[in-house]
Amino acid sequence: MKNDPAPNPTLDAMLAAQRIAFAPVMFQVARVMRNRGVLRALQRAGKRGRTPAEVAQATGLSAYAAKTLLEASLSFGLVERAGDASGANVHAEPRERGERYKITRVGVIVENDRMTRINMDFIHDVCYEGMRFLDEAIEGGKPAGLKVFGEWPTVYEALPALPPKVRESWFAFDHLYSDSAFPEALPLVFERRPRTLLDIGGNTGRWAIQCCTHDPDVRVTLLDLPGQLEDARVNVEQHGLLGRIVGTPIDFLDHGQAFPTGFDAIWMSQFLVCFSEPDIVQILRRAASAMGDETVLWILDTFWDRQTNEVAVHCLHGSSLYFTCLANGNSRMYSAADIRRCIDEAGLVVEAETDHLGLAHRLLRCRRRDAPAGKRA
Repeated sequence: MKNDPAPNPTLDAMLAAQRIAFAPVMFQVARVMRNRGVLRALQRAGKRGRTPAEVAQATGLSAYAAKTLLEASLSFGLVERAGDASGANVHAEPRERGERYKITRVGVIVENDRMTRINMDFIHDVCYEGMRFLDEAIEGGKPAGLKVFGEWPTVYEALPALPPKVRESWFAFDHLYSDSAFPEALPLVFERRPRTLLDIGGNTGRWAIQCCTHDPDVRVTLLDLPGQLEDARVNVEQHGLLGRIVGTPIDFLDHGQAFPTGFDAIWMSQFLVCFSEPDIVQILRRAASAMGDETVLWILDTFWDRQTNEVAVHCLHGSSLYFTCLANGNSRMYSAADIRRCIDEAGLVVEAETDHLGLAHRLLRCRRRDAPAGKRA
């Protein structure tokens, strides 16, 4: 029996580097394997696996296409040879007559996991082509990759005009993360029974609708761009909530536009990541100016330095470059320390924090620093 080869850190590093070099190719292999039913066919076959010819028959692919995809997938752990117990040696001769391939745990996740599917669709439909212009975006501080869809200053103005599949993948990505935290955030926000709530960056109105379903007495004002408010109006109307949920258009980057006042609570969900740090400070100052002594500001967001596992950190770091290249050119997925610094600079104070809501969120409860102490209890 041969001894295992001695560890070779240089070779390991070289392999990691080549995985980076070929990552865009392998991403497309995984996407095609998923979308063309190859992973599904292998999953149904179980441990016995399937030959390339059997995969071709099950999926409608040519024998060439099936074998090419399967062989490529060996190198990044999507499949393994069914005759190789470890699946580690991709050069080993198969131990059964005819090459047989079986799905790995990674392949099962790519095929079945909702978060992975939504992330892959978002990268392919929204980000893939535009990421060619990352150099230009980094250099100019503008979303240079957005040009693949048209000429807009940011993706937020572009959203109503984006192709249907791009919009579908964009909203699926956006809603996946925010929606997962809403059920846990609602009891915290409504513990003090706010009667009026200002939803800054209300997007499609999903949070406002859940607020009105949770509490029949609350009224919500959405503050957002006109295109987003139109999407929200359609959703609100479908839920029979016109009147209880109203929209007010605004340009968030025009810091001369004051936020409306007189609300018990102000809500920002996955909103501040859409802006540069100087703009965040200005937006938070405008929020502070709109707050009364008893108004509570809630900030729900994903902070990469407050995650419990490397999966979440990796997803957040990967998402940051979308903001750089396609969304606006100057924001990112922030750390909690970054946002706390902006909050402090804006004259606000964090009164309470709740970690690990939904998939990766943290909820901050803020007050004006100059509010009377008795009203900040």
